Amino acid sequence: MDIESAIASLDLPAKVRLLTGSALFALHDEPRIGLASLKMSDGPTGVRGAELRGGTIACVLPNATLLAQHWDTDLAREVGEVLADEAAAQQVHVVLGPTINLHRTPLGGRLFEAYSEDPLLTGVLAAAYVRGLQDKGIAATPKHYVANESETERRTASMVLDEKTLRELYLLPFEIVVEDSSPWAVMAAYNNVNGVPATEHTELVEGVLKGEWGFDGLVMSDWFATKSTAASANGGLDLAMPGPGGPWEDKLVAAVEAGEVSEPVVDDHLRRLLLLASRTGAFGGERSWPTGLPAPDSELRREQLRRFAAGGMVVLKNSGALPLDASSRVALIGRHALDTVAQGGGSAGLRPPHVISIADGLTSQLGPNVSVVDGVEVRLRYAAPKILENVRATTYDAAGEVLASREMEIAELAAYGGWAQGAASIEVSGEVVLDEPATLLVGVRGFGDWTLQAGTEAHATRLDWADGIVEEALLKPPHWTTEVLLSPGDRVTARVREASALVGLIAQPVPRPPADVIGAAVRAAREADVAVVVVGLTDEQETEGFDKTTLALPGEQDALVAAVAAAAKRTVVVVNAATPVLMPWLAQVDAVLWAGLPGQEAGDAVAAALLGHVEPAGRLVTTFPRTDAEALPLVPVDGELKYDEGTAIGHRGASDPLFWFGHGLGYTTWEYDAASLSTVDGLVDAVSVRVTNTGDRPGREVVQVYLRPDGEPVRLIGWAVVDVPAGESAQVEVTCSARVQRVWFDGWQPVHGGEVLVARGLGDVRATLQAGRG
Repeated sequence: MDIESAIASLDLPAKVRLLTGSALFALHDEPRIGLASLKMSDGPTGVRGAELRGGTIACVLPNATLLAQHWDTDLAREVGEVLADEAAAQQVHVVLGPTINLHRTPLGGRLFEAYSEDPLLTGVLAAAYVRGLQDKGIAATPKHYVANESETERRTASMVLDEKTLRELYLLPFEIVVEDSSPWAVMAAYNNVNGVPATEHTELVEGVLKGEWGFDGLVMSDWFATKSTAASANGGLDLAMPGPGGPWEDKLVAAVEAGEVSEPVVDDHLRRLLLLASRTGAFGGERSWPTGLPAPDSELRREQLRRFAAGGMVVLKNSGALPLDASSRVALIGRHALDTVAQGGGSAGLRPPHVISIADGLTSQLGPNVSVVDGVEVRLRYAAPKILENVRATTYDAAGEVLASREMEIAELAAYGGWAQGAASIEVSGEVVLDEPATLLVGVRGFGDWTLQAGTEAHATRLDWADGIVEEALLKPPHWTTEVLLSPGDRVTARVREASALVGLIAQPVPRPPADVIGAAVRAAREADVAVVVVGLTDEQETEGFDKTTLALPGEQDALVAAVAAAAKRTVVVVNAATPVLMPWLAQVDAVLWAGLPGQEAGDAVAAALLGHVEPAGRLVTTFPRTDAEALPLVPVDGELKYDEGTAIGHRGASDPLFWFGHGLGYTTWEYDAASLSTVDGLVDAVSVRVTNTGDRPGREVVQVYLRPDGEPVRLIGWAVVDVPAGESAQVEVTCSARVQRVWFDGWQPVHGGEVLVARGLGDVRATLQAGRG
């Protein structure tokens, strides 16, 4: 049955039923027309599946900024291909990614999911990612349309910006990805745009996306983002997620019958849904899913993920300390060395086959030459436990009868949207791993009415869910802890009634005083040839649902770095974070490696980069401020967040940042000469330059071209990536985009004139040329 015949065969309630989800990540089937249920999964950096916690084991890729730091479209496409295989292995039709909002301010909590601050770089990389996914029959869903650059009050805030800013910056990545890769779906954002909810913004959805750009795919809401019935249906939204329930279903049927929405509008939404189903093999014939795909922990996947991570890491500073000499005695210091953060928090998070710590990765390469020393505490809230084994979760009905019971890798699960949903109570327990009796910090995470049995002690507490916001319950749940003396083999059991979203059991060592920890680190540093201090952020700062209030490293990590640098012969800092941090110790250390959130192969990738087995040839995709005051604010005032800076975000508005957009040293040195440009109709069409690798190691260079138009902010207009052996030269041709050589003034107008900068980042301009005048 074709799409039009299918639509004609259904009555109104049957049509409308298909336009809301049947579950958290699934759509209704309709056997009468041969429609199977479409399965969806969150997936910017991994295909999580239907469970919010503890679900299917899947590859955890490096985060989006780390992938973007390659500036490599071939790699972005390969990432899409890996995710397509991961989706096919779970029989998932639609991946909810990539995230292509911009890094308006480094205080944004969800920036780790999004590529960069630059619309051209973001759009071009996203288009390659989409092609990688969709060429294998898996739908991509670029998100969040549009102006969704912060998390504070994200469901209610109105982003206030003029059309010039909207067109030149925030719409541009979507324009590029729609026109260059034809995504099969787009996700509408939570926020309002100039007072109108993104899910019912007729001008932006019907006018720009579906009209001007000719988008023929499906527009779905973000989860629980749809705020109306008739307005959203008439405004261009095609699918309200999740379901069942929500503002469509019977309410949309009633709106059609009342004349508020015409049935042809419903038909168009269904037409787009059936086209998506047809493209992904859920309509018009049964899809054949591939078998024998590489497992998440297969050597092929591990090699890919190590390469994705290590090659995108950025050498921010290097006074000769990197790459490390394999014969050196290394003191590896820091909590992030032992408990390396592989991924951010929120909908991007998933269950990896393993996470290799930096301590394990470097020790596997250097053996006894490495001494590992724990660092200061890095979390304000307590994380899921690391020292429990034989963990089990059990759900009960109201009568106390067991509903289900599962072994767990971690003592944490979702009471919302997963196998435990609907249980009257949930129990989580685990056996402590100890060599001898010790006092541990034990407790619980999550809202509800708790009892806790730890050894011979029994405790009870209630953690109330005051506001009913899912983000609060899932991403930032409260915790309660107490100190208990436990022996090897003791079991800790927590049980909760009235659970909301997340249930977690805490068991970890009692935190040591920072002075003691720093003292131990200093002693280790003095005895080593080089101290490698690993610091960073956690999913408390880099998460969906919440923004940062400072760029400072949490805890006493700055004090740790400063103390080690004062004592060590040489100090290398590895930053395990995706987004900018303050570095008050920068002048005291010899080298800084920006490691991002490196995914499941984190430790092996960092070791490869530190030792030079893989060149960390990444270039920054975000401008690093020197102080918090330099970061644009993101807290709405009276429900509005005004983008008063216009188009001057990141490098477009910076004057003296800590590190410029595009910065990255790699492990060799470069000379540029013979730069020239060609123009077409007064616009820069291409730039040619000869680059010479003047170091003694092969290297990868990212040749960047910027335009500084008269009276307008500087902007990236093109780049090219080239690999050059030591001592050799390459002629590089950089194709420049006309899309960023225009401004919005009552429509698009070309920009002529100004300076063309050929650079290794805006802080290292190697040639300046004059643009044409038209």
